[in-house]
Amino acid sequence: MIYPKNSEDKLGFTEIKQLIKAKCLSIMGQEMVDKIQVMNNFDQIQKFLRQTSEFKNILSNDTALPISNFHDIKTLAKKARVEGTFLSEDEFFQVQQSLITVFAVLAYFNERAGLYPNLEALFEHLPIEKNILKAIDRVLDLKGKVRPNASRELQEITSGIAQAEQAARKTIEQIFKNAGNNGWTADGSLTIRDGRLCIPLLAENKRKLKGFIHDESSSGQTVYVEPEEVFTLNNRVRDLEFERRREIIKILTLLTDELRPFVPILISYHGLLTKLDFVRAKALFALDIEAEMPVLVREMRVNLINASHPLLLLSHKKEQKSVVPLNIKIDETDRIIVVSGPNAGGKSVCMKTVGLLQLMVQAGLLIPAAEQSETGVFRQIFSDIGDDQSIESDLSTYSAHLSKMKYFVEMADSKTLVLIDEFGTGTDPQFGGPIAEAVLESLNQKKVKGVITTHYSNLKLFASNTAGLENASMLFDNLQLRPMYILEVGKPGSSYAFEIAQKIGLPAYVINSAKNKIGVNQKKVDTLLIDLERDKKEVLDAKLNLQKQERRANVLLRENEELKRYLEENKKELIREAKKEAKTIIQDANRLVENTISEIKSSNADKETIRNLRENLQKELQKNTVKPEIVPVKEAPEIAVGDWVKLNDSETMGQVMEIARDNVIIAIGDLRTVAKRKKVQKIARKEVPKEIRRSYNQQLNDTASFSPEIDVRGKRGEESLYEIEKYLDRAIMMGVGSLKIIHGKGDGILRKLIRDYLKKYNEVSHVEDEHADRGGDGITYVYLK
Repeated sequence: MIYPKNSEDKLGFTEIKQLIKAKCLSIMGQEMVDKIQVMNNFDQIQKFLRQTSEFKNILSNDTALPISNFHDIKTLAKKARVEGTFLSEDEFFQVQQSLITVFAVLAYFNERAGLYPNLEALFEHLPIEKNILKAIDRVLDLKGKVRPNASRELQEITSGIAQAEQAARKTIEQIFKNAGNNGWTADGSLTIRDGRLCIPLLAENKRKLKGFIHDESSSGQTVYVEPEEVFTLNNRVRDLEFERRREIIKILTLLTDELRPFVPILISYHGLLTKLDFVRAKALFALDIEAEMPVLVREMRVNLINASHPLLLLSHKKEQKSVVPLNIKIDETDRIIVVSGPNAGGKSVCMKTVGLLQLMVQAGLLIPAAEQSETGVFRQIFSDIGDDQSIESDLSTYSAHLSKMKYFVEMADSKTLVLIDEFGTGTDPQFGGPIAEAVLESLNQKKVKGVITTHYSNLKLFASNTAGLENASMLFDNLQLRPMYILEVGKPGSSYAFEIAQKIGLPAYVINSAKNKIGVNQKKVDTLLIDLERDKKEVLDAKLNLQKQERRANVLLRENEELKRYLEENKKELIREAKKEAKTIIQDANRLVENTISEIKSSNADKETIRNLRENLQKELQKNTVKPEIVPVKEAPEIAVGDWVKLNDSETMGQVMEIARDNVIIAIGDLRTVAKRKKVQKIARKEVPKEIRRSYNQQLNDTASFSPEIDVRGKRGEESLYEIEKYLDRAIMMGVGSLKIIHGKGDGILRKLIRDYLKKYNEVSHVEDEHADRGGDGITYVYLK
């Protein structure tokens, strides 16, 4: 239950429904949007959420659903149900087009059986009766007109009309030609008057041609005459037209009779089309607000992660601004969040975001929040927002607030979500504060969940000392005197009244006078809160900086792991090659010895021959023997940028990119590594294999020719992501600072797909739209860390 009735208006839910309504293709879908209600049946909410999520997936990642025609066939079916009635050509055409859409949709989901189970449930057990469509197709053509051969009688009548019209035209053309030769006709050609073909005659010649005068020109100089000879033929055409109309009515009546038994099925098809239009509209709106399906839980709790107010999000999109995400958790430990902080700091938006997103979830709508967000299903949602003074009831603003508080205290329970803006205001703070505290205490005892905004210090103090209540504040930059719109849970916030007054330009003597008028204790509390805000901001900045350093450390660690793996693999490869070469040498030596012995035995050689064979054997063995070579110790040559070096503990070669004290930064293929100078030795360029030098030169050429811009317009989603992945990897390897991705505007689906993909890269700092004059949200700028 929602209380009061205008809560949906105050929270913005009515405007959400209007935006969804605009997405519908049919009046039936719009009527269904008007009937959207906040539900508290867990299974029903879950079903509606999943249906919308599946349709959103179709719109984002699958082939378009073949939806093109939505007509109110329910009304037509009810008309056809009455004996003796018949549907017109246009009405049958609407039924025909709707049935084509229904069967195309059923075929679409049959091809994807099991992929969209919740959408498939919309037409579960729905009979496929194509005989209806076949019957209509026999009578109507694709333009919705009765076929000339729909019946034998109609075919004969149509043929008769064609023959009579041909005879009439042939006769009148001959008369027109003769009249023209006699100079009787006016300028122009044969023309139609009153549905009859007539000859334009000069007024002075109208008695020279027998016939019926149908009309005359505005000047009276021309008359339009239907010749007597043609009159009978045209009457025959007119009679046949009447016969044709009667035959068409007869055909449509018979077709309606044939359709009548299928009226219940037609109504079921109507229901399917209406629901599809409704779910499609919700999915399209979900794409507009970048919505996801949260985790629905049976407990009375809310955990919103990176949530946004949907209306604020849409407004900021138009202005190409971003929305600061909201993170808030309401559970059994922290049941009521008491939010304080400066005016225009975002307190009300925070509270309204919680309320609106809860209404949307319980109405089966996806919400602009991370899919890890959790929401329970509340039986009651109470709100007190804005000024509700009533002249009719003679209620002041504060009286109206108290009336609501009375209802809250009496009716709220543990399954109630309460939203109160500016709690306790509207009367003398000396009395309004204690009353508000008492109401808050009562609500807390009832285990109510909710969000309350306030400036009252006694409520902040009460929340900090009471189990079930939790203080929170909207962060404020007290150096630049501007709100940060970030909710920080755990501590109350200052109202920054004096600081804001100073920024606005209120005279210093007025501000000083005001400071002297407040109590010493209150001044200490407010100063303490300001200092606390400053400390929180410093902690937040330090936390963000630490996260950035941690990400950088993870990147370096990953690079080192890759380098280590590369060296290990290279080392194993060298050992494997050496073993293979040694094995070959041994095999060759054994073969040589065996051949020598065989020659000695087979030739009964003398001593001289044996000696020669032994000498040849010794020479061949020495060829494959590596002699130790004494290398004189030389002083290590100086290493400079661009030199080729080899790691001492392996055969790995690379080129020096940079020298920093005792360290050298070496490029090994696509990798970069840091080594101590004493751990590497300089080698001549000619000692480096050509393929390694060629690879390095190619890399330099790639770097020089690399363009920080990629255009994926016209490509499918998977193809675009594949191109962007290769492009982004090269950019990261080359140390490029920013990239430009041109994807076009369209429906925004490709843009959303690309930006969601970029979130998976830790190296991506942030993304933003191009300037509106240079492409706007059709171009995404990617900034790398």
